[in-house]
Amino acid sequence: MATIGYIRVSTVEQNTDRQLDGLQFDKTFTDKCSGGSINRPAFEAMLESVREGDTVNVHSIERLARNSVDLLRLVSDFKTLGVSVVFHRENLTFSADHQDPMNELMLSMIGAFAQFERSVLKERQAEGIEKAKKKGVYQGTKPSIDRNAVLQLLSEGVSPTQAAKNLGIGRNSVYRIKAEVAA
Repeated sequence: MATIGYIRVSTVEQNTDRQLDGLQFDKTFTDKCSGGSINRPAFEAMLESVREGDTVNVHSIERLARNSVDLLRLVSDFKTLGVSVVFHRENLTFSADHQDPMNELMLSMIGAFAQFERSVLKERQAEGIEKAKKKGVYQGTKPSIDRNAVLQLLSEGVSPTQAAKNLGIGRNSVYRIKAEVAA
């Protein structure tokens, strides 16, 4: 029976220190990416790692999922596996051997609010970008991958793996660009 900590912040620049501060765990998994999707590297590693009898500790509900459907499914899946989940900020615990209707209600409500908050934030962001575009202020982000450099290396017979290494980018990016050109 392991005690596991799961920590998530939305960006690489954000600090994780305040989450689960002062608590000790057998294993800790930390993601620095959006909670809009459950496809996160450390989260997936944690899912592979948990076993019956383990307890997963999360600072708050929105750190686990920002989508109420994902949140409810994840908690249900953990309980089915015999894994307990503790949300420290909300002071809520979920386990297969203890059903608490009030906790279930609170989970649903807080999950719905987290999803609503994310939707409103995305809406405001889109409105702001649209206004900035109209003013000519917003240019978007510059591509971080030089497509021409990728294509040049590939045309010279450099393998996709070596091209990725030479350019300091992911191999999948090279394959994606190669496929786009072939299409």
